[in-house]
Amino acid sequence: MENGFHMLLYRAFHAQRACLRPWRTGLGLGPGQPKLIDYLARSGPCSQRQLASYFEIDPAAVCRMLDSLEKGGFVVRRAGPNDRRTGVVELTDKGRSASQAWQSACREMERQMLRGFSAQEAAQFADYLRRARENLRGPKAPAREGML
Repeated sequence: MENGFHMLLYRAFHAQRACLRPWRTGLGLGPGQPKLIDYLARSGPCSQRQLASYFEIDPAAVCRMLDSLEKGGFVVRRAGPNDRRTGVVELTDKGRSASQAWQSACREMERQMLRGFSAQEAAQFADYLRRARENLRGPKAPAREGML
């Protein structure tokens, strides 16, 4: 169904990615990498495990993205202060600059996406998205008989 929420969310997500893709590639970043540098810019140095946990993605995927970011000069990894087995990831100057440019691109995309929305509608939309995510992360509804 074209108007089902799952399809509407998918299409909005796809449109957002298409809008931001030229910015991402222009910065020399691969898929998934902007969110990592954004998190590091906001939160400071952290472990790979923290990144994987925050984004709810496989630690191996985070490792692959960080390998590429490190090769590109966006991040550095070093041993943790208390445990050499726990690595710490930190932005470089190039990573901080890329994060600032990415945030600028995201603000522009959001302006375009919310064109024609009142401030109240934009706030409600953000609240609806937060609530929908929490509903999906909460306890699973019991499976209905005959449904997969």
